[in-house]
Amino acid sequence: MDPRGVGATHPDYMRAESGVRSWLLTKDHKRIALMFYGAVITFLMLGGIFALILRTELLTPETTIIDPMTYNQMFTLHGVTMVWLFLIPSIPAVFGNFVLPLMLGAKDLAFPRINLASFYVYVASAIIILTAMVLGGADTGWTFYVPYSSTSPTAVTWMGIGIFVNGVSSIMTALNFVVTTHTLRAQGLRWHRLPLFVWAIYGTSIIILFATPVLGLSLLLVAADHGLGLGIFDPRYGGDPVLFQHLFWFYSHPAVYIMILPSFAVISEVVCTFSQRPPASYRAIAYSSLGIAFIGFFTWGHHMFVAGMSEWDAGVFGGLSMFVAIFSAIKVFTWVATLRGGSIAFSTPMLYFLWFLFLFVFGGMTGVAVATQSLDVHWHDGYFVVAHFHFIMVGGALTAFLAAAHYWFPKMFGKLYDERVGLLTSVAVFIGFVFTFLPQFLLGNAGMPRRYYSYPPHFQWLNVLSTGGAWLLGAGLILALINLVVALKWGRRAGPNPWGSRSFEWITSSPPSKHNFDVTPIIERTPYDYHLSEEDARARSRAS
Repeated sequence: MDPRGVGATHPDYMRAESGVRSWLLTKDHKRIALMFYGAVITFLMLGGIFALILRTELLTPETTIIDPMTYNQMFTLHGVTMVWLFLIPSIPAVFGNFVLPLMLGAKDLAFPRINLASFYVYVASAIIILTAMVLGGADTGWTFYVPYSSTSPTAVTWMGIGIFVNGVSSIMTALNFVVTTHTLRAQGLRWHRLPLFVWAIYGTSIIILFATPVLGLSLLLVAADHGLGLGIFDPRYGGDPVLFQHLFWFYSHPAVYIMILPSFAVISEVVCTFSQRPPASYRAIAYSSLGIAFIGFFTWGHHMFVAGMSEWDAGVFGGLSMFVAIFSAIKVFTWVATLRGGSIAFSTPMLYFLWFLFLFVFGGMTGVAVATQSLDVHWHDGYFVVAHFHFIMVGGALTAFLAAAHYWFPKMFGKLYDERVGLLTSVAVFIGFVFTFLPQFLLGNAGMPRRYYSYPPHFQWLNVLSTGGAWLLGAGLILALINLVVALKWGRRAGPNPWGSRSFEWITSSPPSKHNFDVTPIIERTPYDYHLSEEDARARSRAS
């Protein structure tokens, strides 16, 4: 076998074909992943700019840089952009698309044309959402609560249609992942030999397939209410606004797991590779992903404790929500146990693992608190919820996304980034994040409501601290992006497996050839056999 990896005898996927047309019409999962990569980074920057404008406005209790209506539209666009155009598609569409077939020993996903179509449907949804912005935006917040969203004079209809189309893209991607996992595994790759990344992406795909149609239907009905005055959710016409909340949160609470399960997927790979150890319990991590996916469908009610729910119902939903913490704790304890006795390398992805661990545990514990009815009534619709939401969804997903961006950078591009700059930007991102959102826990507990344009003067110092943290976070993200872009041009060449991982995506060349492998591999080991030398591990992933 070629020591550079299986597939090293052919040109890599970026050079196998040339010309813009070869990219726009490609069916290669790796090229489609890169197109998603460019798109989600663009929308991360766009959503980040909206956030910085919002935080700058909140530097003072009165008008700082924008008027109240612009502020309302800006936080709606920030939420929509970050949730549906970055957080949900980022890890599955980029890294799932790129490495999942490699991990399975497959040449591509099961439906390459659907994969390409999912990218263009995603782009179409983004265009519709941005068109809504040009048409005046929406001022409803990303939750689109009725009856206000049914009567708002802003472009709610367009925004709803854009998110509906976005859901179609998610479903196409998820369907492809599920079918690929079932049908395209290499010979010998049994379920309990699958990388943990595959297990978590599989669980995420199941949630997307079952929950996303409900969201699509809900927002389409809101758009119909808004545009046609049907009155489905409008009490003036006999509609029920609480029904919308049930439908919306039936999707949107599992959506939290759509965002965080892929993060677990990345973290599980990073912690094993950079501690050179197998997971302390493979089955605990794998099955807990499915457990979270299942229980996630029974927790939506804890968003509605103040919507007229009985105490019994609230208790049931609160208890089920806390049950998710058990599965999450299994993962956290297993990751930490994996470190024990390991040969730990504190490289950039490993540092992001540590930040992820802190933010996820901190945010998760506050999640248990807000699942308690008595506490939630106090914090409901306040900044405490904003801080909790961002610690879990943004902190967890963003640090995992950055860990993945650095971890698989050599695999995707065949280059190495500057490690010192990577470590520095990682620290800046973490400190910036903590200073942005930790003060918001205090603001919320002291009574500051979310979405408000103005606030009492005694809240200003905490808002100034939060805004300073946001700018530091933004600077850290920009520097991280510059470091990776510079490495694309001037980075040192990477070997096929610079981290010494045993996972299957590293047995092919870096970057991989167009069809991933010269010949389909036969897998005769697990992806975490660190007791084997790299040479022995390669020999047990031999070519057929």
